[in-house]
Amino acid sequence: MSESARSSVLPGSVDSSRRPKAGSLIITLFGDVISQHGRDVWLGSIIENLADFGLNARQIRTAISRLVQEDWLQSEQRGRRSYYSFTDTGRRRFERVANRIYAGRLPEWNGQWTFVFLSLMESVKRDHLRRELSWQGFGQITPGVFVHPSANDEVLTEIMTDAAVSEDVVVMRGNTHELTSQAALENTTFRAWKLNETQALFEDFCEYFSAELHRATQRSLADAQLFQLRLLVIHEYRRLLLKTTALPRDLLPVGWPGEKALEITAALYAHAEAASLRYIANHFESMSGPIGPVANGYYRRFRTA
Repeated sequence: MSESARSSVLPGSVDSSRRPKAGSLIITLFGDVISQHGRDVWLGSIIENLADFGLNARQIRTAISRLVQEDWLQSEQRGRRSYYSFTDTGRRRFERVANRIYAGRLPEWNGQWTFVFLSLMESVKRDHLRRELSWQGFGQITPGVFVHPSANDEVLTEIMTDAAVSEDVVVMRGNTHELTSQAALENTTFRAWKLNETQALFEDFCEYFSAELHRATQRSLADAQLFQLRLLVIHEYRRLLLKTTALPRDLLPVGWPGEKALEITAALYAHAEAASLRYIANHFESMSGPIGPVANGYYRRFRTA
């Protein structure tokens, strides 16, 4: 890709090659921004601030309507203005992924696996749970068996309860035997998480955003541009993690680009932090007026201490 085609945030609009889908970007906006500054946001703020991503008002309204139907968002009317916030379900869905998005390092691993067996389940429930498990970073080793190297029991219980499948799922734990070779582990990882399909996506991510990081640190960008950069990098990184997961280093081949992608994302996020917070405070409105100050939990993002 040419240098000119890579100017995703310079001079202030996202090029078509990386233009996000409206619904997916709105989820990123609520998870990364709105959830950290209070509960709700005015529809006009969403339309105005996503315009530079190539999204018009009609696309945004249509996407938000769909997200309401899918129980991601809920609306509240105040006069002629509509305000939106995460539903409880939408908030939980994003929070399940947030720990992986904003981690400062790859997870540690003790050699233990969590297996989820879906063979006892009817097809509609199975398809729904398969999607939920994939979003949470589970890999599929056979059509009815999912596996995770560091599953969170609380999150898994929440997923099963929300999907009403607790009586239909078998969950087991097991450890990697000492006879298992490192090559066999890596081969299993590649198959279960289809890393052969996502490696090129991670490499493209690293190439693109390392260039953006270099430009951002070498040039003086407006607050709006740094806000766009922050939102775009988190959006694309989130989408990558939904295709795979933040796997422990023990399960990855040497030179796997996912670790570099994490480093670039964290560096861009930190560089854009102050400018983004200023921009958000001045350009987003809630029911009570200007959007609220950032929550304390925000400052734990990408921190490793």
